[in-house]
Amino acid sequence: MKFFLLNIVLFTNSISLYAQTNLQTHYNLGHNRKYITSVVEMFKTDDWGSTYFFVDYEYDAGDNSQPSYSYFEISRALKFWNGPVSAHIEYNGGVGNADNYGFSISNAYLAGANYDIHNADFSKTFSIELMYKYIEGDSDEINGVKTTGQNSFQVTAVWNMDFLNGKFSLNGYADTWIEDNIYADNAIVFITEPQIWFNFNKHLSAGSDIVISSRLCSDDLEVNPTLALKWNF
Repeated sequence: MKFFLLNIVLFTNSISLYAQTNLQTHYNLGHNRKYITSVVEMFKTDDWGSTYFFVDYEYDAGDNSQPSYSYFEISRALKFWNGPVSAHIEYNGGVGNADNYGFSISNAYLAGANYDIHNADFSKTFSIELMYKYIEGDSDEINGVKTTGQNSFQVTAVWNMDFLNGKFSLNGYADTWIEDNIYADNAIVFITEPQIWFNFNKHLSAGSDIVISSRLCSDDLEVNPTLALKWNF
């Protein structure tokens, strides 16, 4: 869901202060994924850069009134100079039901830099992030051995395109990193979430999120679309 992050640093070039929060509800249509995911997302700029976070909740347990999975990311972009490069720090982590997912969610700490490009009116934007990534050790066994902390890296691309006078938006992100997990040692993990939205007005949008992943929740390549509503506060 972090395609929203792209505009954080870019907006600091054109305005001194900006803040927005949105709430998304997704119905998952993939194999064995007939459940709801809710997302809260926020970013805010200031004189020293910007702060961004999102929280995912998935409701796929027997009691759908309680989330069975929660994932959280928070990041800080630091930029008090001119130019397309920004400093970037980030934390990822969460809580999952091992009976449902078969894996736990390790804390991860990232630091690196962004390179951002955009057109004149910011209707088309693209960012590439290169980051060092430290993944905490896991108390569960992976391939029969309890893991220790792991040094890695992550490459992230984020994009956004608005067209037809802002009625439609195409956005998304792609993450790639290396991690010892239940599928392999030094597994190349990949996830991308392209989205399309029809914007009824400045608050309400409807669309779809296509979650494509490899060695994240399965050893195979998975493609899982959603139907979604989004409300911008």
